[in-house]
Amino acid sequence: MLTITIGHDSRPAPRVEYGIRLLQEALQQAGYDVRLQEADWSWDNYRAEDEIRLYAGSRGESALLQELERRDVLLYHTEAPAKEGFYLCSLPGNLTVVSGGNDSGVLYGCQELAERIGKAGKLPKDLAYGDAPDFSLRGPAIGLQKTTVEPPRQTYEYPITPGRFPWFYDRALWLDFLNMLLEQRCNIIYLWSGHPFSSLVKLEDYPEALEVTEEEFALNVDTFRWLAEEADRRGIWLVLKFYNIHIPLPFAEKHGLKLHQPKPLPLTGDYYKQSIAAFVRSFPNVGLMVCLGEALQGQIYGVEWFNDTIIAGLLEGLRHSDVKEKPPIILRSHAIEPQKVIEAALPLYPNLYTEAKYNGESLTTYTPRGKWQDIHNRLGSLQTIHIVNVHILANLEPFRYGAPAFIQKCMQAAKYRLKSNGLHLYPLFFWDWPYSPDKPEEGAPRLRQIDRDWIWYAAWFRYAWNPDRDPEAERHYWSGLLAERYGSREAGEAILDAYEAAGECAPKLLRRFGITEGNRQTMSLGMTMSQLTNPERHMPWPDLWESQSPQGERLEEYVVRELGKEPHVGETPLDIIADSERHAQDALEAIDRAAGAVTRGRAEFERLRSDVQAIREMVGVYADKVRAAILLLTYKHTVQDDYFQRTDLLERAGDYMESSLNSYRRLTSLTDDTYLFANSMQTPQRKVPIRNGMEFRHWRECLPVYEQELDRFRFHVQELKSGTLPEALKNRQQPISALEQASFTLLSGHAETFRVEKGAEVFTDGDIHIVGCAEELDGLTGVRFSQREAGLRGIALEFELAEPAQVLIGYFNSKDQQWLQAPSLEENTHADDMGGYEPLLKKGLRLYAYPSVNVHAFRFDAGRHTLDFGKGAYLLLGVVPAGQSIRPRNVEHKNDGVETLDWLYE
Repeated sequence: MLTITIGHDSRPAPRVEYGIRLLQEALQQAGYDVRLQEADWSWDNYRAEDEIRLYAGSRGESALLQELERRDVLLYHTEAPAKEGFYLCSLPGNLTVVSGGNDSGVLYGCQELAERIGKAGKLPKDLAYGDAPDFSLRGPAIGLQKTTVEPPRQTYEYPITPGRFPWFYDRALWLDFLNMLLEQRCNIIYLWSGHPFSSLVKLEDYPEALEVTEEEFALNVDTFRWLAEEADRRGIWLVLKFYNIHIPLPFAEKHGLKLHQPKPLPLTGDYYKQSIAAFVRSFPNVGLMVCLGEALQGQIYGVEWFNDTIIAGLLEGLRHSDVKEKPPIILRSHAIEPQKVIEAALPLYPNLYTEAKYNGESLTTYTPRGKWQDIHNRLGSLQTIHIVNVHILANLEPFRYGAPAFIQKCMQAAKYRLKSNGLHLYPLFFWDWPYSPDKPEEGAPRLRQIDRDWIWYAAWFRYAWNPDRDPEAERHYWSGLLAERYGSREAGEAILDAYEAAGECAPKLLRRFGITEGNRQTMSLGMTMSQLTNPERHMPWPDLWESQSPQGERLEEYVVRELGKEPHVGETPLDIIADSERHAQDALEAIDRAAGAVTRGRAEFERLRSDVQAIREMVGVYADKVRAAILLLTYKHTVQDDYFQRTDLLERAGDYMESSLNSYRRLTSLTDDTYLFANSMQTPQRKVPIRNGMEFRHWRECLPVYEQELDRFRFHVQELKSGTLPEALKNRQQPISALEQASFTLLSGHAETFRVEKGAEVFTDGDIHIVGCAEELDGLTGVRFSQREAGLRGIALEFELAEPAQVLIGYFNSKDQQWLQAPSLEENTHADDMGGYEPLLKKGLRLYAYPSVNVHAFRFDAGRHTLDFGKGAYLLLGVVPAGQSIRPRNVEHKNDGVETLDWLYE
């Protein structure tokens, strides 16, 4: 038996020690007698007669490696190892070297050499190989979240307890997961929670903030510390993500505060600072990920809260720590422009990162563009590492996804189009971790996501290490892995073809026809005809097609161009349904081709096969419904309000709707015994296709809605064919027209005019834009100014009128102090002196992530005037003539006029 001595420096770091253990195990399995030695070797004494030696160390710290390099004994034909890079080299004198750029580089070098020993059955000779990751951060997100809320707590708020999260305490599960991540060379886990500190730290000044029992607290601390240490041994940062400003329920109740705070208070600031300091003292090797949106008005208070509370607490916690690397702080770019926050924070703490969503909350394209590409590029240009977040995957739920070629292109886009240097990957079924949505057989446990979705993780992390691998070599690689799982090369190649083809369907369908790329829509459950033909009624999110899709046409735009014989631009609806049907059919043929060649893993293969069949039916649902929508929109744009005409178009549309419904019935039948539910988030936030994600979470619950939709459509078509006017047409209201613009001159230099329309930004600071406005307001000239200044100190606006006019002021529907409140006679007897007491357009404007806006009209005579309402942000949405009549109405942003054709389905 050959003997190998593995040498290392004294007191190796935990991850170096772990790498050496991997080498030791691989060598022992290959039949070697392995000895470990704290090496005092030098360049001139490392040789030993008849003894094989192996040395692993960090070139920045190892005297041996530094001397070998200086004397040109150890030379690199690639880039010299830096950071997580490594180099394997066979040197004269029977010495094999693992040279790492840092401790993680040593670990990855040992891992690479151990894999080669395992494949060869011996220690390879003539080694000269270097490698390093392209992306600095590579890892998954895991949510300490539930599928439903727990009143009186709100979204994201779940104390960490064994009853809520039994898997959190399952160390065997964690070790399986950590070992998988090391195998894929991940170096970070993002652990998401709303407010985790109330489960992990105790504060003398705020004992009421603890949300768990003393026994649960002790268990949490022990588990979290063990997890952080085990992750660190494998070169993995543990990063804890939290929202701001979320506070614990008992703390809120004691102090009479709401659970979600929009602005800092001395009390909440002190509590958070102490919490973060205590957390860092307890877990100095754990990083923090900060979300300054979804409660805190980050545009106004982000810099203050980030610097004076979060970083201050972190530095206080680190004050007496001797950590080798300062933990990272990741600033999430969500509902905030992070650039000014980062610029203000860098002088205080250098180890900062930024993060933004890749395709929103879905997977739609490997060519992101537009505004979101600009945001990524801007963040990528800062003095930080920028991370792309592959988030939620609402359009892929609940099916398996494993298209390596699509994923590789996404990582290339992350590198080249978005200028990012890190990956933050969500599981395919985030809200129900660690379980997959598959319905288990009676008496069997639920499938784990790390087992079911192994290829999802493996592909993203492989291309986060190196996105520029040769495509042909990659096909051989993935076919080989699948062959090992399913028993033959023939099966592996066919299953890969099925994965690749099926993986094109959901991204293409959502990006052309969806309402949103966000968590609000569960795409696999289908869409209603109203959502396809009248998306404005359902609050569509323009980023879906303006940033998260290639150039192309939405349904109505396509029909208008077609009728006008105009040239089409980019992807058209017909292009997409033709492509999707082709991909789905290719996937089905490939998976059927594989069936006869599968000799192992049969149960999982049949589940994958069922998914491919379900995706084929889902494509059929969309394809025929889109064909129906094209006919209906053609009807809308040709009948010119004479709805008795062209009923032939409606009849043909009905046939397509029926075909779509038949596909949906088959989809329901397929999934009835295979899936527990389609959407992992089952809260009221789920609104498309049907509101309430708890009641409508499976196809069987949605099917009656689509059946009724077709029944109502057939009924109304028959009314028209018989010459009967449907009730909705009888009750049509007078059309609404835009208000007339009155002339005015803005005299204030700190403000500027803008056109009131969808997409317009309403403040000079931030990017808060209009996503829906009343028809009366569309095209008026508004005035925008600093939201921060108005909220903190108030804004005075000076303007001049040539004629008497009405000034339209928008008040936010929120009692929070940052917003100017509408006039109240109970508080001010002069509140109605200039009119404006009652809103004329209730919910006349809607902004992204902000409260809706009521529009009031104030009368002014000709001449100079100053608006000085005091502290609080508001909107100036136009100036109209004094005699302009404005009909009061409740807008609610429902595009529900007769011309929308919604009456055909309702």
